[in-house]
Amino acid sequence: MTTVPADALGSAKETDDGLLEVHEQWMRQALDLAAEAYDADEVPVGAVVVADCKIIGSGFNRPIGACDPTAHAEMVAMREAAAGLGNYRLTGSTLYVTVEPCNMCAGALIHARIELLVFGALEPRSGAIRSTARVLENSSLNHHPRVVSGVLAEESAVLIRRFFKTKRV
Repeated sequence: MTTVPADALGSAKETDDGLLEVHEQWMRQALDLAAEAYDADEVPVGAVVVADCKIIGSGFNRPIGACDPTAHAEMVAMREAAAGLGNYRLTGSTLYVTVEPCNMCAGALIHARIELLVFGALEPRSGAIRSTARVLENSSLNHHPRVVSGVLAEESAVLIRRFFKTKRV
């Protein structure tokens, strides 16, 4: 897997095995959190922020339970990481999230100065990295995180499909 600027997005198929194993290790942590969201009847998305080989923030989707429209997994994880560091800048950190971030979360990871975004499944309706808005490709931005997509994408997608299948019965 290669990590590249957002304007030249990488995918999990483009990596060496060692780096892929590291990304998969952290993504499995995010998938465990997505399962917690599923169990809480929230859209199953999980996220972890990693710095210096340790998780400094984690979260899962909980806008319904928290009565907070901004309580997406990425936002929860970045808030926890920032609070723990005592700094809203998460420079040098990697954000792992099971599903492609939306516009709000993409904006937040820019403001937080996340160095690397690693996500699993594409989100064709509201994904703002690759699927719709391509927020990180805006040349006027002063920060451009590197992006890797497709890490454990099938596992992430299966969880989302299973969740929505139960809602459409």
